[in-house]
Amino acid sequence: MNLLVYILVYPLIWLLSILPFRILYFISDCFYLLIYYIIGYRKKVVYNNLKLVFPQKTSKEIVEIQKRFYHHFVDIFIEMIKSFTISKEEVYKRYKYTNVALLNELYKDGKSTILMGPHYANWEWIMSIDSFVEYKGYAAYTKVNNRYFNKKILKSREKFGTNLIQTSKIITEIQYNNKNNIQSMYGLLSDQSPQLKRTYYWRDFFGVKVPVHTGGEMLAKKYNLNIVYMSVKKVKRGYYETTFSLITKDASKYPNYELTDIFINKVEEQVRNQPEYYFWTHKRFKHKDKAPASS
Repeated sequence: MNLLVYILVYPLIWLLSILPFRILYFISDCFYLLIYYIIGYRKKVVYNNLKLVFPQKTSKEIVEIQKRFYHHFVDIFIEMIKSFTISKEEVYKRYKYTNVALLNELYKDGKSTILMGPHYANWEWIMSIDSFVEYKGYAAYTKVNNRYFNKKILKSREKFGTNLIQTSKIITEIQYNNKNNIQSMYGLLSDQSPQLKRTYYWRDFFGVKVPVHTGGEMLAKKYNLNIVYMSVKKVKRGYYETTFSLITKDASKYPNYELTDIFINKVEEQVRNQPEYYFWTHKRFKHKDKAPASS
């Protein structure tokens, strides 16, 4: 069954992928009208998330942000499809780094680095970073159930040099690299909700108490890794700019969860500036009333 789905669907994806951006964005505009006005995909989830996060805004203002978000949301999936056939040169033109020198300076210290960021703007094309740094690059990802699509996605993303590794296997990879002195950089998107059974820390996110991922901080402390925040800015349609900021070179100096707090605060600041580029379809606040009394 998986093979049949792949045989039927992938050729369509590939045909879309080879189209010029101007045509793809026209298609994106058409799909926006379909998804927002007709299908209404997770429209209530997005509205409620925005209303919860920005209670001071009027319903009209929330709807305006919501519409801008859906425009961007469809663009992101179109850009993901384009990633199957996009050339390195095209990505380098559209996805710029303002201060990649920071990462190369950290590399000189002989330590590996965790690159942390949120699901914001375009996080797919960060794979191109491997062409600009000395580190061996890794990015945590969730395996696609269809093994044929999973294989194709891996091949597509890894053409830039970054190695995709299942989130469940990232610790094993860090242990191996640490033991064999392989200086590496690990990309983690750490802004979504962890499973409750794996939750160690609750804190406010836009004034709402939610469970947060603490894996980045835990790994940095255990394996003596730098932590760097990546802030992606959408310059214009199809063009992005990423800036890096050092959170710490020595995670061991910080009390438990303080580094996680720093990360979440940076995410909040980024989202407040341009909320339409955050991934609002995710049920980020689904556990908001489940915090233990002791947290």
